[in-house]
Amino acid sequence: MAGMRLVFGCQAFINTALFEKAVMTPAPKPGILDITAYVGGRASAPGAVKVHKLSSNESPLGPSPAAMEALRAASHDLQIYPEGSAKLLREAIGAVYGLDPARLIGSGDGSDAILTMLANAYLRPGDEVLFSEHAFSLYKIATLANSAVPVIVPEKELRFDVDATLARVSAKTRMVYIANPNNPTGSYISHAEMRRLHEGLPEQALLVIDAAYCEYVRRNDYEPGVEMVSQFPNVVMTRTFSKIHGLAGLRIGWCYAPASVCDVLNRIRGPFNVATMQQKVGAAAIADRAHVEKSAAHNETWRGWLTTEIRKLGLRVDDSVANFVLIHFPAGVKSSAKADAFLMSRGLILRACGSYALPDCLRLTVGTAEQNEMVVAALRDFMAA
Repeated sequence: MAGMRLVFGCQAFINTALFEKAVMTPAPKPGILDITAYVGGRASAPGAVKVHKLSSNESPLGPSPAAMEALRAASHDLQIYPEGSAKLLREAIGAVYGLDPARLIGSGDGSDAILTMLANAYLRPGDEVLFSEHAFSLYKIATLANSAVPVIVPEKELRFDVDATLARVSAKTRMVYIANPNNPTGSYISHAEMRRLHEGLPEQALLVIDAAYCEYVRRNDYEPGVEMVSQFPNVVMTRTFSKIHGLAGLRIGWCYAPASVCDVLNRIRGPFNVATMQQKVGAAAIADRAHVEKSAAHNETWRGWLTTEIRKLGLRVDDSVANFVLIHFPAGVKSSAKADAFLMSRGLILRACGSYALPDCLRLTVGTAEQNEMVVAALRDFMAA
């Protein structure tokens, strides 16, 4: 009997130890568990015969022929590591825009990775990061992941409000994220307003201009950030190949930054962080200016057409300078949720904007001529039903 008690006693000790070990899991940094994971645009419409994905602002024209040829040619020697600094890609970007390749950083995980690297490099627990209320959700994710404090600034008529932002600047302000143009609103601020924003920031604050959609803008008062990065030591501009270059599936991004910032990012980025294939395809894509202009012209024509035609249906559509439009729906029987379900039944996938604090809106990517006409026809039927 004593032996049995000893056995059971040992077993109880083991079970207790295992339980304590199970509950004593490593704790993440403060802020991590406050993050709501990013969810991308939907890609499927159950029951639809044919799906038209207009939820992720992808290019309807796809990559340039030069990029596709580079992709085929780059499929050899995959067993060889890429050149570590993304020199080929940086030199191609520098040649097109007249920039010093030494002040460029490439990314094999889109411009998102650079936005995150900047937060990882410069944010400390308790630092404050400013961004607008309807901005890209990654800004908040990167802030919380570094135990910093997100300061969400109200927008003015769905536009970045410089005055409201400057009113919230404090001694703790360490970074300001601004998407220009902004996603999902499609609005932008002028070069003069961007300079006014910068002038009101403390020297220790980094102004990060996310210019993912800049190639679509056709406004005389707009500048993507190149001039300010060239002049100031605390401004960074990020760009992507995912939009106008039609390479979302390859996830190539880059930034133009002061030399001191580049030095910091080069210390923390992953080794060989841009694959050989990404470098070669990106270099070919950015050099094909004819394809870029063709894509921009297509967008200019059809964005204007979509805006006009959808407004004729009695729906509010905000002015946009990007490759998408934001459609507002009334409450009740013509709500955005019901419009979304109606469009999905026809295989037309738009982006619901509840996660951007715009629950009454759907974001529509400018698609092909066929897709654009289908969306307008479907919305016409929905509003008439």
